Amino acid sequence: MSTETLEDQITTVNPTTGEELEHYPYHTDTEVTNAIENCHKAFLNWRHVPLEKRAKTIAAIGKELTANKDALGQLMTDEMGKLLKQSGQEVDLCAAICAYTAEHGPEELKGDERTRLNGGKGLVSYEPIGVIYGVQPWNYPSYQVIRFAIASLMAGNGVILKHASNVTGTGKMLEKIFKDAGLPDHLFSTLVIEHDQSDAIIENDLIRGVTLTGSPSAGRKIAEKTGSELKKSVMELGSNDAYIVLEDADLELAVKMCVKGRIYNNGETCIAAKRFIVVDKIYDKFKEGFVAAMKAIKLGDPNNDESQLGPMAREDLRETLHKQVTKSVSHGAEILCGGEIPNGKGFYYPATVLGSVKPGQPAYDDELFGPVASLIKAKDTDDAMRIANDSRFGLGGGIFSKDEKGAIELAQKHFDTGMIFINTFGLADPAMPFGGVKDSGYGREHGGFGLKEFVNVKSVILGKSK
Repeated sequence: MSTETLEDQITTVNPTTGEELEHYPYHTDTEVTNAIENCHKAFLNWRHVPLEKRAKTIAAIGKELTANKDALGQLMTDEMGKLLKQSGQEVDLCAAICAYTAEHGPEELKGDERTRLNGGKGLVSYEPIGVIYGVQPWNYPSYQVIRFAIASLMAGNGVILKHASNVTGTGKMLEKIFKDAGLPDHLFSTLVIEHDQSDAIIENDLIRGVTLTGSPSAGRKIAEKTGSELKKSVMELGSNDAYIVLEDADLELAVKMCVKGRIYNNGETCIAAKRFIVVDKIYDKFKEGFVAAMKAIKLGDPNNDESQLGPMAREDLRETLHKQVTKSVSHGAEILCGGEIPNGKGFYYPATVLGSVKPGQPAYDDELFGPVASLIKAKDTDDAMRIANDSRFGLGGGIFSKDEKGAIELAQKHFDTGMIFINTFGLADPAMPFGGVKDSGYGREHGGFGLKEFVNVKSVILGKSK
């Protein structure tokens, strides 16, 4: 009989039912230290494995993910409530990241030769630095891990993962998938730890880089801790992305994509469409179509094919979101649909639209991490862009306009974010850089850029031969 108490372990809960799923005992400090040391030892060998051979292992991980798609997808849905079909899509994306990295990684990391100013030769190489520590969130339980871990491993580093407590099972299953795919022992380890233990990991001399996906408050703490240790970090910290609908937009397309952009993954996405800024001339038409479409969203069990929106991942997250809604209303916003916590089991929250959204309301200023949309009227294109940029965040955003050339101009020259979608909504593409500015963090993943975040860009300078 186990003598462990509730304080000694993590208990995962199914947000669809509110019932407990599994218990995971915390690793001891000694176990944590051993995991880091073992990962470092594995790294010392892995760093010398040729790029092409590393790529074959990365490709094998992708195939193993696909082989475990059903089981992994079901576990993600059980742990955080995302629609089961979207869990499958997440596994597909993870496999695609592995395939893309295996194909392009060797070329990206091979280095190059340069001619110096005096005519001599110089070599630039991208060398692995050691063990990378990743602190990852629950909203994309597999993708968030794959995004940083595959790039780090391809670069020749080792990986230590601290996953969000409510998706601990997914973190442990990914560790097994990596091992079953042929990754050397200890090169990727999932730790079940508390926050104090996490701080000690950052201080460990064998940890050479830290990457976090989370809230700005968590980012500030981790970045400060990492900076004090003079270690490289990458921060992806969420946003309140603005989607601008201009006068010449295809309204049917805009409504469709904006609804999808707000409710995908139960609205719990850092790069989700959150603020919808519509120019005055078409505001009423967009509002009518958008509110009607959000009202029609089917809230239900994420395991059912007909459900379009599942539960929020945790009860406290639902409470926080509802408080943001009620505070926004008390400061002048109006509920156009939704906005009430339903009765019954599970942590459900309906698709909600808030109108009359203005500065000073959480719906305008903050990130609403759930299926709540903020509808904002702008005078014209310039005013819409001003409102879009009137944010401390800068991760993603969108523009709807039939003038593609003009939209590209706005996106490149005026939109103060890291990613902009034109006439569509999207999440991540292995071929395109992912990351933000301002309170949305710094550093880039994907598109080859993530491969070089945690490497030593090394110069080798050759003297002139006689």
